[in-house]
Amino acid sequence: MSTDHGDDHGHHLPAVEDWPRGFGEASWWPFITALGAGGLYLAAALYIVAGGPDSTISPMFAPMLGAASVGTFLLGLYGWLYHAFVSEFWSRGSNETSAKALRWGMIAFLGSELATFGAGFTYYFFIRAGTWPPGELPHLLGSLVLINTAILVASSVTLHWAHVAIRNNDRRKFVLGLLATLVLGVVFIGGQVYEYYEFIVHSEFTVTSGLFGSAFYGLTGLHGLHVSLGGALLAIVTIRALAGQYSAERHVSVSTVSMYWHFVDAVWIFLVVVLYAGAQLGA
Repeated sequence: MSTDHGDDHGHHLPAVEDWPRGFGEASWWPFITALGAGGLYLAAALYIVAGGPDSTISPMFAPMLGAASVGTFLLGLYGWLYHAFVSEFWSRGSNETSAKALRWGMIAFLGSELATFGAGFTYYFFIRAGTWPPGELPHLLGSLVLINTAILVASSVTLHWAHVAIRNNDRRKFVLGLLATLVLGVVFIGGQVYEYYEFIVHSEFTVTSGLFGSAFYGLTGLHGLHVSLGGALLAIVTIRALAGQYSAERHVSVSTVSMYWHFVDAVWIFLVVVLYAGAQLGA
């Protein structure tokens, strides 16, 4: 591997010293990302086990492991994507075939994500067909979820505005649109965390609160994880934009991240209509 960094605009590969000897371009970042993702499942299992009456596991283990896993996942994702796309952006040629491959790759990925959410909604529709409501439900369709929905929809608008701006080579509007989208995404996640706090502490509505509790937290938690992933992607795109990358001819990662973010937005709207409004109106 060449050590000449004269044309990489000051960027470097963050995992160079961590590459296993003899494995060329291999990197530890995908392993770190997978480790963080696996930790989330373990945290969820600990949360369920710790909720039992005879459990000897501290209830603090699950949220601590969950927070550490999210941090590990986002760190690994950042290093992975930085290595793959950021470090030598200007030294690579612009290849329309590669750009189309990345776009179709994102479409294929979103297809798999659609199947994942579809499985979760199938579970919800299955329990919805039975006796309803399956126990006492908290007040779901409040002002918080409506405000959060408006925030996420607004973030899609600002991201589209940014995407149009870079295609017109308007860097100022591009960067402002990305920053606005990133801030709105963080506020949305904060709103969802606060909603969980209200449900768990004040309404005593948890993932163990019957079939609906497991469906609610499973679907909203899955969506929250995807928004967090989208926030990490947006952060990387924003850092690249602030570093002077992207142009009207080279913005394929902006396009793919936009596709992902708009998909997450559409899933949330469907989730609010089906899970929040549907459960509340049918109670």
